[in-house]
Formats: sequence, structure tokens, C-alpha cells
Amino acid sequence: MKLTYTLGLFLICILACKTQDVKPPAVEKENMVEKKIQSLSFDVKQSDLDPSIPYAKIDGTPEDDSAGSVISRVIDGLGFRYYWATHRLRAEDLAYLPGNDGRPPQDVLEHLYGLSSMIRNAALNEPNVRPSTTPDVEFEELRVLTLKQFKEASDAFRSVEDLENHTIIFKRGEQESAFPVWNLLSGPLTDAIYHVGQIVSFRRSSGNPVHPQMNVFSSTIKLQE
Repeated sequence: MKLTYTLGLFLICILACKTQDVKPPAVEKENMVEKKIQSLSFDVKQSDLDPSIPYAKIDGTPEDDSAGSVISRVIDGLGFRYYWATHRLRAEDLAYLPGNDGRPPQDVLEHLYGLSSMIRNAALNEPNVRPSTTPDVEFEELRVLTLKQFKEASDAFRSVEDLENHTIIFKRGEQESAFPVWNLLSGPLTDAIYHVGQIVSFRRSSGNPVHPQMNVFSSTIKLQE
């Protein structure tokens, strides 16, 4: 009786060990391939672009390396990235929720409009009146307004040699405060680049990535013939 019990226990241990070695059935390779998603911007042609909207590409290089010219070029790089990050966004892209209490792209784009206003105002030495407001317009119009504010700021900075004359001014009622232009670089400008990256990430997650042939190094894009 004791021998039978021992043999039974031994067999149970062997079966348990064998169970741990069982491997799942092989999955066919074709089922492992991730389904590719294609950008709605992919088939855009040059003739489809509105020439009055800036930053589909960046032409030329600055004529000098003055401080204002450098800031201008950074704003141009931001404008180019924003242009294609927001090109042909759908309603579902604007409403996409990333989870973890993250804001949808529509809210991020409204924040980007506010940042573009701060960048423009710093370039023109105009105050940022608080509380600030966002125009009650559709996405496409807000996009164009944002791009044009980037362009206005870039054009204003391009000819500036002495940045000491430029400050970021905040005005609330009768109270006014000012900060050096360097706060623009470490604050609104780089913050805007950060948030454009969010839009790029979110639209890929919602199934509509940016144009695959956008070259951020040369600030150009290869369009359909």
C-alpha cells in the first residue's frame, strides 16, 4: 500500500514537471505582421496646398547668424512640424483620448494657439493680456491662425540684432510684468515643440499618422506628382 502511494506521488510530480515544459502552438508568421496604417496626407499634391498658409516647407537659409535670425529659424522649424502634424486631421483624431487623464488633441491644439500668441507677442513687444481667450472657430481656422502667428513672429525676429529690446510681457488689469526673451526659448517655444510631438503621437494612435515623407532635417516634403 505504501509502495503504491509512493509510486502515485512520483507519477504526479513527473506530470507536473512535464506540464511546465509544454509550449504554446507555433503562430504563423503572417499573423504576427502588424497591419500598416496609412496617412490621409499621403496622396496630397502641390496643387492641393493653399499658398496663403505658411510652412508647408521652409525655403532657403537665413542670410546671417544674428540672435534674432536664429530664433526665427527655430520658429520656422516649429511651424513646419505643426503644419504637417495638423494636416488632414479628422474629427476622430481631434477627439482621441490617450488615457491616463491625458488631454485630447483638440485641447492640445487650443493650447498651442495660446503659445503661438505668446511667441508672436514677444516678437512684436506686445503684452499677453490675461485672462487669455481662444477664438471660437472650427479646427481648420484655428490651425491657420496658429500657423500665421508663427510666421508673423518669425518674420519679426529675423531682422532683430539686439534681443535686449524684446521681452515677454504679461498684463492683468493694471498690473504688468516682464521677462527676458530667453524665457521664450525655454518656455513657450520649446513647450510648443513638445506639444506638436504629442499631436504626432496621438494621430498615429488614432490611425492617421503624419505624411511618411516629411523630412524634418531638411524641412521639405515629397508630394505626389
